[in-house]
Amino acid sequence: MQFNSAQFLIFFALVVWAYFRLPYRLRWILLLAASYVFYMAWRVEYALLILASTLVDYIAGIRMARIKGRGGRTKYLLMSLAANLSLLFTFKYFNFFGHSLGQLCGFLDIPVEIPHLNVLLPVGISFYTFQTLSYTIEVYRDNQEPERHFGRFALYVAFFPQLVAGPIERPMNLLPQLHGEHDFNYERVRDGLMLMLWGMFKKVVVADRLAVIVDHVYGTPERYPGPLLVLGTVFFAFQIYCDFSGYSDIAIGAAKVFGVKLMRNFNRPYVARSVAEFWQRWHISLSTWFRDYVYIPLGGNRTSLRSWLANLMFVFVVSGLWHGANWTFLVWGALHGSFYIVGRLTRGMRQRAAEHVGLNRVSKLHSAIQILVTFALVCIGWIFFRADTLGEAVFVLRGSFTGWFSLADYGGFARLMASMDLSVKAFAVSGASLIFVLFAEWLQGTATVVEWLKSKPVWVRWPVYMAVGLAIMNLGMPEEIPFIYFQF
Repeated sequence: MQFNSAQFLIFFALVVWAYFRLPYRLRWILLLAASYVFYMAWRVEYALLILASTLVDYIAGIRMARIKGRGGRTKYLLMSLAANLSLLFTFKYFNFFGHSLGQLCGFLDIPVEIPHLNVLLPVGISFYTFQTLSYTIEVYRDNQEPERHFGRFALYVAFFPQLVAGPIERPMNLLPQLHGEHDFNYERVRDGLMLMLWGMFKKVVVADRLAVIVDHVYGTPERYPGPLLVLGTVFFAFQIYCDFSGYSDIAIGAAKVFGVKLMRNFNRPYVARSVAEFWQRWHISLSTWFRDYVYIPLGGNRTSLRSWLANLMFVFVVSGLWHGANWTFLVWGALHGSFYIVGRLTRGMRQRAAEHVGLNRVSKLHSAIQILVTFALVCIGWIFFRADTLGEAVFVLRGSFTGWFSLADYGGFARLMASMDLSVKAFAVSGASLIFVLFAEWLQGTATVVEWLKSKPVWVRWPVYMAVGLAIMNLGMPEEIPFIYFQF
């Protein structure tokens, strides 16, 4: 059940209507039932996996609460880690590592037969396993009281607005809200619906339109010169941003309608002035998860330079692998780790160079250069993220530097338009919609778009709401294109 489907809109409307009609004591039952119905809309069998993960972590939390001190709790934490990571490995990584091992053994002339599991990747498994693990880790650390109500804990794991692609919540934030009694509040419901509307606009009007161009460029990269390969990569950077942040807006808005406040997942990542800052703004719930549960336990910044380099690279490579069982994601993570490390190690040198040429006295120009360089580095990473194979990624990367000074190569733009049966008008709509999103985010500053609009008078707000709604109906792609992060 995709967020950008009529089926979901009907489902959501019915759940909201029933939620505010029921007494407080029954609302968690409705939300839990709705969450499992929502999840089983993909495959009924998926419910068994999420239920198994829920049971293991519920039991682990209860058992840890009976033991004083971390020593005796360790076995239950390990039980939770083993159960959840085993599920993740079996369904997401077994075939990848098996295939890679088979190739290595073949290269070494070692006869080996590795089975191939004919299983589908359960939707959202990477997200809900991390969310349940955050619960057991926080209980282990004495930062979270164990949830003794199994039904509400099951709702914490499966809460449908953020079940499939986050934000990956922490128990300290989400569990208390699932116990709260939330009355109908017009302003809160309106704000939630408006955020959902904005997320839908970013998805179906911007991301899905850009996807048409990106898919053609990356589908046959050998047909296009460097400028169009660069255009395809830049468009993918904004496609994945509008797609994923659009999903997050819909999820956060839907939760807000029920009175639940989820954490912010994006904060204008493409205005980052370094790769380190980019990761403070992009997929915030995941980056902070790795920071709190992997990076800091490994030693964080309080370790030797060699250990810091190894720990940081490990975290980035694992975060790349979290995204997908493919060497392209591992390289993507390693690239970001390398960019991060080089940026940190050369920070003083770059500051001295800026002072030497006088850039520090022209702060806006200095910031603009930093933003452009960071965006270029992020786009290099996106090439590997988007490509199906390492060979294809290297081809696109190398090809991006060719054909810039040959007028004949610019005929590739006409070929691109013709191959997609895309008119100049349709291309202009894609560009104009993207510019509108970027302009809106520039206007809102550090606030969300809904918070920014709330500060404006009614005669400004409602025309914007109606314009966005009309744009979705008239300019949105008619096909239900899945959200990119649903595959993770």
